Amino acid sequence: MSRIFVFRNDVDTDQIIASQYLLLPNVDEMKSHTFESLDPDFAGAVQPGDIVVAGDNFGCGSSREQAPAVLKALGVKAVVAASFARIFFRNAINIGLPVLVSDTIGKEVKTCEEADLDLSEGTIEVGGKTYACTKLPPYMQQILNQGGLIASLNKED
Repeated sequence: MSRIFVFRNDVDTDQIIASQYLLLPNVDEMKSHTFESLDPDFAGAVQPGDIVVAGDNFGCGSSREQAPAVLKALGVKAVVAASFARIFFRNAINIGLPVLVSDTIGKEVKTCEEADLDLSEGTIEVGGKTYACTKLPPYMQQILNQGGLIASLNKED
C-alpha cells in the first residue's frame, strides 16, 4: 500500500522545486526541498512508493526537468492528477516517473490515506473506492519499466 499526498490545482514547477535550489549540484541534494513552499514536511514524510495526487494543471510553469526528477528521487511511485502541463508530463515520462490522469480523485481523497495503484489496469483504490485513471499502453509501460525514455533509448541497439 502507498500513502497519498494531495495538492491543489495549478501546482507549478517552482512550487515543486524552487529556483534557488536549482543551484545545488545534483537532484539528490535538491530533493529535500521538494514542495517546500506548499508542505515543508513533505520531503521528510514521503516514503518510497507513495503517490502524489493533485488537481488540474499539475507541473505548470517552467520546463525544468528537475521538478519530476526530485519526485522520482524521493521514491514517489506516480503522480495522479486531473490534468498535467504538457512539458511536465513529457519530462516525467522521459525520466521514468509515471503520470496518470484521473478527473475526480484529487477532489475526494485526503493526504495520508492509503492507496493501491495498478498501473497496468489504470486504477487506484482508496478507502474501498476504485478510481479510473490513465491506462498506459504496453509500450509506455515498457519505457517506464526501463527507467524512462532516455534509458529505454540507450538500451536499444
